[in-house]
Amino acid sequence: MSNFNLLRNACGVPLLFFSQFAFAHFPLMQCWYQGEMIECEAGYSDGSTAVDYQINMFDYDDNLIAKVQTDNRSIATFTKTTDEFYIVFDSGHESPVEVDSVEISEK
Repeated sequence: MSNFNLLRNACGVPLLFFSQFAFAHFPLMQCWYQGEMIECEAGYSDGSTAVDYQINMFDYDDNLIAKVQTDNRSIATFTKTTDEFYIVFDSGHESPVEVDSVEISEK
């Protein structure tokens, strides 16, 4: 085998392995206060939507406060609470996205 073929195989195989990550997409979520409600838009980094996904709200003791499904616009709506909380979008195939109550502001 020539040196060129060895070099091509040595570089090509790792590139094939890592190229799958170039096409991977990861979950995203943005939340804001809308009057007396909290709205969160879930989706993916490739621009695709997250329709009919469960979004969970937890208190700081990890107790489930509320769970809702995203609507046809990928929006989940929670009732505003005065307690501290965080909201989780777990798409099931990547790391879950968490938004803490201190990160949420009015839209």
